[in-house]
This record gives sequence, structure tokens and C-alpha cells, in this order.
Amino acid sequence: MPTPLPRPRRAARRLRTALAGAAAASLLVGLAALPARAQSHPPAGAPASRAALGTTARTAGHARFQPGPCPRKADPPPPVDNPRCGTLTVPENRSRPHGRRITLGVEIVPAANGHPAPDPIVWLAGGPGDDAVSEIKLALDGGLNRDRDVIFMSQRGTYAADPALTCAGFDEFTARTLDLVYGAPTTRDLHVQALRACREEFTGRGVDLGAYNGTESAADYADLREALCIEQWNVFGISYGTDLALLYMRLHPEGIRSVGIDGVLPPSLAGGAVTWQATREGFDGLFDACARQSACNDRYPDLRAVFERLVSELEADPVTTTVTVPGQPDPVPVTLDGGVLVNWLVSATHLAAGVPRSIDELAHGDPRRIAEQWAGGKLSPQAIGRVSHGLAYGVFCSEWTPYESQEQITEAGRSLFPSFPDSVLVNAPLLAWMHADCRAWDVPAAPESVREVTRSDIPALVLSGGFDAQTAPSSGPYAASTLSRSTAVTVPYVAHVVFADSACAQSITRSFFDTPTAPDTGCLAGLQPPAFEIAP
Repeated sequence: MPTPLPRPRRAARRLRTALAGAAAASLLVGLAALPARAQSHPPAGAPASRAALGTTARTAGHARFQPGPCPRKADPPPPVDNPRCGTLTVPENRSRPHGRRITLGVEIVPAANGHPAPDPIVWLAGGPGDDAVSEIKLALDGGLNRDRDVIFMSQRGTYAADPALTCAGFDEFTARTLDLVYGAPTTRDLHVQALRACREEFTGRGVDLGAYNGTESAADYADLREALCIEQWNVFGISYGTDLALLYMRLHPEGIRSVGIDGVLPPSLAGGAVTWQATREGFDGLFDACARQSACNDRYPDLRAVFERLVSELEADPVTTTVTVPGQPDPVPVTLDGGVLVNWLVSATHLAAGVPRSIDELAHGDPRRIAEQWAGGKLSPQAIGRVSHGLAYGVFCSEWTPYESQEQITEAGRSLFPSFPDSVLVNAPLLAWMHADCRAWDVPAAPESVREVTRSDIPALVLSGGFDAQTAPSSGPYAASTLSRSTAVTVPYVAHVVFADSACAQSITRSFFDTPTAPDTGCLAGLQPPAFEIAP
């Protein structure tokens, strides 16, 4: 069952896993690729203007910024002194600029040092469907606002936008599927039915579902920069936000000083096939690290083969167990099949130290640790009513599925995991039932140009994690190959979105925004693999 790419979290945070839904729609605005040297942007280090909101509304084209209260947040907000907030109002569909208008929540966090550099950083959230203003703590924990203001804007349709295209009923449905076989046709039919109800809710509110996509979101950010009277800013995107950042810098390069992307998903590759590639690379990174650590290899020999054998065995003969989940009054039945096991590990690479032990316990007949993590992510209150399914399906179904067949997804999985049954391979990890979902979502395809590579000489930092099973580590160098002034870095032993979990990645990112053509990567030399848990 499709899900937005999970937001990163430290190992102590609750694991959020795979069965939450999301995918689909269309782009109504044509794209035009710009060759790198034809793009117009100020050189790195050129003077720029800090956003000074004041109390006066400002207009840029058809967009209007209105200072006001800070946006609502899905989690308790971190303490921030003197944030500057408001809303950006834009056309829902720019092909109808005088039609319906929507608002996007904006919050600007001041630089911690009190003397900000003139060029702020704008944060592009993941998902698709996560809300940037709910990721403020993640950015501040990494010191991103050390000496620059950081701007957070809710992408269209997300939690603090109006309309907010979240759908708690769909989230609640996915939370009730723990005892179902993941890849069964009956599960697919129930999932599509629940998604269709979500779609009907949105269209009943007059929402133009075809206007929630990357092209419109990129234009929203271009309008925000102009409405805030910022001459030049920096961009930092995580997870799906890297897809959006690459699209934004291709379509609206004006005023961009530098771009950092972390957990890279290039628009030209986005879909199920590259997700299978990410799964292979992330799993191999973790399994190889265990094999190189003598204590882990001695206790859990040939972990890769054990895991792949378990996927096939559980797909043929699923196991049902009952676990206790915090916040749930009654024990919860959980069915583990091959598809669940693959999706569990895709997210569990964030908890790498415990993965070998969990797999070993399952191999010896104890599925409880894996079942508890799988159920805990799906039943967490944080999984209900937060993700914008309207935006997520808008992106998936207009920009991804029209340019990738179901057969290509299955074949990509088969080439990388030849021992897996077809019933597992048919659904890319975290992206199950995408084609069936998109037929129900029923929005037009984006122009084919949405899949073009981004070619640019804007300075760029391209970050990947060696344990990333959600966006392929190899996608970083791929994206960097057409960014002529880029620095590509793979941080070993870290999962999806290294800025969330690695002090080294945070240091590299901060140094990049100080000197975009020469970030300090010296901390990479001292990194060590995790000490894997060794069971008695």
C-alpha cells in the first residue's frame, strides 16, 4: 500500500512504517528544461536581502503574502524566539489565475546568532505530503539556523495549508490492515475503495486535484521568494523535497544561491523501479556492515541469505502473532508475510543496530520484535491525519505512474531480488498498488518534460546515506552528474535523510551554505559502523 516516503527520525523516535496510503494526479502547467548556462541566477556569495515581514501584505504576480499568526503544527512546536509568520495566497491552478485561491502557512525562524547572513535558507519537506512547518524541530536540531534565517512553508494541500488535503479516515483504514495479507488482491481492493472515498471527500469540497503537484509547488516557492522581497536564498530539500528542489531549480533558477538535497529522488527516475534499487542498496549496506563486524558476523552469519529466505517462506506461509502496542487497550493481531518483512526492513534501517537480532529472532520462530515495530508505526497517533494524500497522490499519479508501467516495477524488483516471489515484487517497497490507486484517483498525466534531468551550474550539495533503503544512494551521484558545481557525499552507516541522524552530515550541510563550492567533508574520515546488538 503506497505511503509517502517516511520522514526521517533519530533512532529513539518511533518507527513509522509502510501501510499508510498516498499517490496520484496531474500537472496542468507545461515544463521547459533550461540548459545550465542559459539559466539566470546570481553567483554564489552575491549580496541578498533578508526577509523583513513587518505588518504589510505584499503581492508578487498572482501571489500575495499576508503577515499573521504562525501556522498550526502536527506536533508540539520547539521553542522559537520571535518567529515571523503569515500566509502566502496563490492560485490553486495557475492555468486559471483568477479562479479559486489557496493559502500556504509560512514561518521564518531567525538565525540563532542574532546576526543572520543576508541569504536565508528555505526548507522543502519530504513525503510527498509532509508539512514543512512540522519539521522545524528537525532543522533546528541540526543547527541549520546557526547563522541564517530558515523559512518553512507548507506545500499546497499539507497540514497547515488551506485546504489541507489530509484524510484521517484513510489513515485509520490503513491502521486496521495489520492482520491482512499485505500483497493480497483483496487487500488491494479494500485499499482502493478507501482511497476513492478520500478522493470523493476532496472533490466534494471543490478541490481541483490536478493542481496538487510538483510544478505548482515549485511555482509557489518562486512566488514566496518574490513576495518576501528576498533577492537571493538557499534551498534545502529532504526526501521528496529533493525531487521538488531539482524541479524548482530547473524551472525557477532566479534568486537561488545554492541548493542542498538529502535523500535524493531525481524526478527523471522517481517511481517503483528506483525504489527497488534503493531497497537493494540500503539492505546491502547494512548486511555488509554486519559481515565486516566480527561479532555480528559470527553471531548472525550470512544475514542477507537468511533474510531473503524468510521473505519467500513468509510469503508462502504468513505468520500471525499478537503484540502489545503502547496506547492500544487490547493486544493487536499482526500478520507477517514477505511483503511486510521487506517493508519493515526498509524503515528499520533507521534502527540498524537491532536489525540483525530481529531477523535472527524471526528465523528462530519469534516474530514479536518485528511485529511490534510494524504495528507501532501504523498505530501511532502521529500516523493519523498528518499526511496530505491529496498532494502525495497528485505527485505519484501525474509524475510517476504515467511514465513507468507495472511490468517495469516488477522486472526491476526481479532483477535485484531474483529469489523473491512475484507477489512481493509486484509492489515496490512503500509504494504498493500505485497503478490501481492512480486509476481510482483519475487525474491527467504531467507533461513528459517533468521527467527531464536537471542541468544547472547552481552550487549544489548532494547527500546520500549508505543504509538508505528508501532513496537509492546511487541516485546522489546520478543527480550530481548534471549539476556542474556540485559536491556529492555518501555518509556511511546512516539511513534515509542523513541530516536527521548524523552530526557529520549536519556539519557538512552548514559548511556548504557558508561556502557552497567547498564544503568541509573532513568529518567523514572518522565515522564508524554501529555496534550491532548481539543476542545471547
